[in-house]
Amino acid sequence: MDRLTPQHGRRPPAPSGAGGGAAPQCRPRRGLTLVETIVAVAIAALLLGLLLPMLGRVRAQARSAECQGNLRQLAVAAGTYATIHRDRFPPAILYFATPGGLVTQCWDFTHRPGGDVAAGALRGLTDRPEQVQQCPCCERPSTFGNDPATGYNYNTTFIGAEGRWPVLDDSGRWLDGWNNARLGVPTAAHRRPSTTALLGDGGWSGGANKFMRAPGNTVEHEWGLVYAGAQAFRHLGGANIAWLDGHVSTVQAPSEGPLGDSTMARQIMGFPANGFIAGDDSAYDPR
Repeated sequence: MDRLTPQHGRRPPAPSGAGGGAAPQCRPRRGLTLVETIVAVAIAALLLGLLLPMLGRVRAQARSAECQGNLRQLAVAAGTYATIHRDRFPPAILYFATPGGLVTQCWDFTHRPGGDVAAGALRGLTDRPEQVQQCPCCERPSTFGNDPATGYNYNTTFIGAEGRWPVLDDSGRWLDGWNNARLGVPTAAHRRPSTTALLGDGGWSGGANKFMRAPGNTVEHEWGLVYAGAQAFRHLGGANIAWLDGHVSTVQAPSEGPLGDSTMARQIMGFPANGFIAGDDSAYDPR
């Protein structure tokens, strides 16, 4: 009789399937049902619908911050110009009679006879002026000449001088430029620099504008011109404004102005996409 080996000395039995045994049956993997697929797609669409507006808002905030940086540079440049030119801020627009034709010098660009455009009054006072003078959210064309950059306007009613067409004086010489212009409020009379608009997002129903007009019509005496000099509320419903003291902030509520003329506000200004930043001249007049 064979000797029995101890239990702990025996080899364990081979697992089933080893040594030619039959392999175990694998359960087939179940795919998603139609209902599960529909639910998954619906959840993904919901998440995407929540994410896209958030991304759009983040991009809009980034563009608004870039716009504010541009306006801050322009405000500093305007203040530097005033320091250099005996407290006289840049002209909004001046006309000069030259042998070659009329030269139009604006705060941002100079227009020469034939349509050539060159840097304007703030040339050399900003880094990359054409980029700084272009609002990143402004997609409307300039409605003044061939300006290569657009989107901002300048307080023409109370700060920047506004030239008149050149005329011949009694001696037969051209009266033009600074000598034939309505001057802005002198810096000695600036009493409220932190609440007086200097530059901002410009817009009207026809596109962009670069001459900011106060709503009171006490200087221009032409309502059509005033309503075409409004602000564009294009940054998440707000208009970025650079104030006379150099700080920049966003105004949220557009105003139709003191007339309350909805037809004029809609047809000329393009309200409520564009509007005044106040119902009177308080945000424009530095006195």
